[in-house]
Amino acid sequence: MARAASVKDVAARAGVSLGTVSNVLNRPDRVSPETRGRVEQAMRDLGFVRNESARQLRAGRSRTLAYVVLDVRNPFFTDVAEGAERAAEESDLSLFLCHSDNRASREADYLAHLVEQRVQGILVTPVDPAAPGLAEVRRNGTPLVIVDRTREDDKFCSVAVDDVLGGRLAVEHLVERGHTRVAFIGGPDSIGQVRDRLAGARRAWADAGLPPDQLVVVPTSGLTVVEGRSAGERVMGLAARRRPTAAFCANDLLALGLLQQLSTAGLAVPGDLAIVGYDDIDYAGAAAVPLTSVRQPRQELGRRAAELVMDEADNPDHLHQQLVFTPELVARRSTLG
Repeated sequence: MARAASVKDVAARAGVSLGTVSNVLNRPDRVSPETRGRVEQAMRDLGFVRNESARQLRAGRSRTLAYVVLDVRNPFFTDVAEGAERAAEESDLSLFLCHSDNRASREADYLAHLVEQRVQGILVTPVDPAAPGLAEVRRNGTPLVIVDRTREDDKFCSVAVDDVLGGRLAVEHLVERGHTRVAFIGGPDSIGQVRDRLAGARRAWADAGLPPDQLVVVPTSGLTVVEGRSAGERVMGLAARRRPTAAFCANDLLALGLLQQLSTAGLAVPGDLAIVGYDDIDYAGAAAVPLTSVRQPRQELGRRAAELVMDEADNPDHLHQQLVFTPELVARRSTLG
């Protein structure tokens, strides 16, 4: 295997000192155009590639941010990442994506590795927002912002959406459409967003004066299309007196799976079952029956998270902020007919 060309090789070929090559790489304005051109030509001739990681190591941090994503299969998180990437690009930074797969051990491994790599800052949608490993990252000097989660304290920056309000909006819409038996589909309840969306649904139900047992909880083991189809089978299997006329799903993937199951069974949406999802991913509006959904500002979440972590890295007067965005209901054919 051929040895990679070094700065010393470039200097020898161009007939200049090592200091001159360093200036061309780092302070080109200090080198005459003629000499700079000669050095750059030597780099091209030798196939020289700058060792950026070594330079960043000497500087004490890299020109990268990282986002530890809970589930890359969920378009919600890729949309958040896109917003973060755009903010990073505007500051001449790169964004790395790491997939924790909703596993605390994998998340911890990624966080430790990213600290070792001296990334400029970390965005993370944590499995557990109270996990002590998050504070350990901060103690090691790496700024960290929590995305799509909240904590009980104000020791971190965070960006999230008011999911209790989102749950209220979803169920209020269904009640306004005349539904008095509704299923809430979502889980596991270890996920804070699921708990908050159900809490909001229950508040709206109570405010409407409807019997608590007519808001039926259909638990799922995950927020996936497959789990949505499984929930659809269970909803259709309920006794006629308990069978809901509408369903509020904790995210759009569940809602899409539910829609698929109903379609396979020959049932109509919203005629046999109205559906509200959550997130308003692109697939929601493009479904065979466009889904009513509670919209989250996904890209804005990512952008603001990246801006906060960059400010923490660069601004000695940085103050932690906990930003909570307001969701909105987008009504489509799955509830409007």
